[in-house]
Order: sequence, then C-alpha cells, then structure tokens
Amino acid sequence: MDAIVTWHGGLTFTGRGDTGFVVPLGAAPTVGGDDDGFRPMELMAISLAGCTAMDVISIIRKKRQEVTGYEVKVHTEQADEHPKVFVEATIEYHVTGRDVAESAVLRAIELSAVRYCPAQAMLGEVFPIALKYFIYEDDGELVTSGEYVIPKG
Repeated sequence: MDAIVTWHGGLTFTGRGDTGFVVPLGAAPTVGGDDDGFRPMELMAISLAGCTAMDVISIIRKKRQEVTGYEVKVHTEQADEHPKVFVEATIEYHVTGRDVAESAVLRAIELSAVRYCPAQAMLGEVFPIALKYFIYEDDGELVTSGEYVIPKG
C-alpha cells in the first residue's frame, strides 16, 4: 500500500492512496494553518472507526440481522505534551434495527477486535481501546448496551 501527500502552500496538503481518492489535509489557524482539511490525527481516528465499522456490519448482516441504522463513534484521548499521541480510545457501536440479537452484535465486535481489523490490532498494541455497544429498536428505543472486553493473551 502506498500513499502520497502533496503540499499546496502553508499547511495545506492533499493526500492520495492507491485507490486514487484524494483527501484534504490542513491545520488549525493557531498553528499557522487555514483550517482547510482533516487533521492527520483525525484521520487516524476515522481509520480506526471505518476499519471496525466495515467488519462489524458485514458480520452482522451475514448473521441475517435486520439493521436499519448503524454508526460507529471513536473518542480518543491525547497526551498533553508533544507529540500528543493517543493514550486511550473508546469505540461505540450504535446498531439500530428490528429485533437485533445482542449475541450477533457481540460476536461481530469480537471478530473485528481479535481477528479482522488491522487498525484496531495495531493501535491496540499502543494504547487501550474500550469497546461499547448500544442496540436500539427501529423506533429509537434503547434495547440494551454493554461493553466487550478483549481477552488478554
């Protein structure tokens, strides 16, 4: 896999991967940027969310669950001092549907966490990642919620 970042002046860049898609990169005005693109650390959090989101929805659908809405949120905490690395993260899986089985959601989260998601596997080696889930009925009522704990070892 290859990526290239091209400078456009100031702290404005575009990034492109093997697929050819382009993403704008920028910085906050407080550090000399024009606030005109994603921050690189934002993209790391989005990559984590996207990687596990694709795994989990794919597995849930294979389990024939009737999902009508789905969202994965990632919250990260960063160190106070430079280089301000991520020191922890929480991933929240919000699944909406009709009679979605908690066991199907838990199994999908487990498989993503321990087998399929390379972003989670890589970042999980560096800082702790908490995995929480929320299952809603199609009318918006919260049916159940919980946390999946990744087994050690």
